[in-house]
Amino acid sequence: MSRSGAYILVIDDEVEIVRALQRSLSAHGYKVFTARSGEEGLMLNAQHKPDLLLLDLMLPGMSGLDVCRQVRKESNVPIIVLSVKGTERDKVQALDLGADDYIPKPFGIDEVLARIRVALRHMAQIQMGTEPHFHSGALFIDFSLRCVRVNEQEVQLTPTEYDLLKVFVTNRSKILTRQMLLTQVWGADAHSREHSLHVYVAQLRRKIEPIPDQPQFILTIPGVGYRFNEM
Repeated sequence: MSRSGAYILVIDDEVEIVRALQRSLSAHGYKVFTARSGEEGLMLNAQHKPDLLLLDLMLPGMSGLDVCRQVRKESNVPIIVLSVKGTERDKVQALDLGADDYIPKPFGIDEVLARIRVALRHMAQIQMGTEPHFHSGALFIDFSLRCVRVNEQEVQLTPTEYDLLKVFVTNRSKILTRQMLLTQVWGADAHSREHSLHVYVAQLRRKIEPIPDQPQFILTIPGVGYRFNEM
């Protein structure tokens, strides 16, 4: 679904931003719907079933966080949050509610287009089912055998390290908050593991990164969490 012709719903009350997005997205072949409030956005989302949402957090009336929460109750449509710099708490909360990515305002249209392509491609991969293997740069993973290789050499991971890597790869290019990682890897045990997550990430980097101190795969998103970068 990274194809042109995908339906995109823009929910933002800033007129100039909406116009710029509508013009640029339409020029790249996307079909664009726009809403100026959360309530209108939910109505259009129900009517048109878009392939992706661009959602501002600062909306009149119903907040963007409430919109995200409501949409996630009904759909796994990709949601990219548009946010003003400095609202780290809202960004983390939106991601924990199920948003796939965020882009700080002001932003360049090329960045928006790139993030849209990544989100649509990731959704298409999910819809096709679980991949038997993953290959990016020097990293190769065979999920059926739980086998990880770097530069064609098998790497020994602990069960927890493997589970963490699988969560990263399955959600690649998506920002994962610390809470999301804790919940997906440790489940009910997440709270007791809160202070050790960074240790497991560091161990994983030492085993799969060409230069662990300059990671290319597992990127830190300051104040938010991590993103797995597919090379």
